[in-house]
Amino acid sequence: MLYLIGLGLSDETDITVKGLEIEKYYGREVIVADREMVESGSDDILNDAQNVDVAFLVVGDPFGATTHTDLVLRARSLQIPISTIPNASILSAIGSAGLQLYNFGQTVSMVFFTETWKPASFYDRIRENREIGLHTLILLDIKVKEQSLENMARGRRIYEPPRFMTVGQCARQMLEIEGLKGEEKEGGVYTGESLAVGAARVGGRTEKFVSGTLKELCDADELLGGPLHSLVLLGRRTHELESEYVRDFAVDREAWDRIWKRDYEGKE
Repeated sequence: MLYLIGLGLSDETDITVKGLEIEKYYGREVIVADREMVESGSDDILNDAQNVDVAFLVVGDPFGATTHTDLVLRARSLQIPISTIPNASILSAIGSAGLQLYNFGQTVSMVFFTETWKPASFYDRIRENREIGLHTLILLDIKVKEQSLENMARGRRIYEPPRFMTVGQCARQMLEIEGLKGEEKEGGVYTGESLAVGAARVGGRTEKFVSGTLKELCDADELLGGPLHSLVLLGRRTHELESEYVRDFAVDREAWDRIWKRDYEGKE
């Protein structure tokens, strides 16, 4: 049997009772499986799972932001029974910011830009959400076990220190892409005065939210504190109860009220 067990969002205390029972019952050592192992070493994970129980522990929910569909499909092809034990993920926990989950559109990801690589595929998804007035949850890049180009070229398994994108970095990159799109006459999806919510360590004991304009959130990292961060761009259909809730996190409540009344209140 292959068990896919969600670990929740904060720490080991978030694992569901079912997950804890399985670990306690079998008393197995936990092996850390990085992306390389999951993507390239699935045969090792599934080895003999027809005859013994294998538990695959996933931060968040097994089928949340990072799906493990391929692993399940391979298990099915080998006739391995599968059991999934869900848990909280950012896709559901972001509701603690005070935004109604059914008002969210497509979720997008933001990667670290480089001097020569600034992908903007997220932009069209945000445009689609904005056209029908829905919020956009933006998941921020995480770089763990990243190799420099030199070490990769030389085949040296030397890894760079972990990097976690912040709300400020995300907001600045969003505005940079908006500027580039504007030069190409394809912009106008959002501006520096678009309202947004920065979220940090959602689901943890030190959970923190900061709301404001994208321009304000460019400088909100100190208020938010350490990783992991996410960002939500508000849709025009934001309900007044959502705005009232999120307003408590605002960098500048007077500015929030002014922009809310001008660009969001009563809009469809």
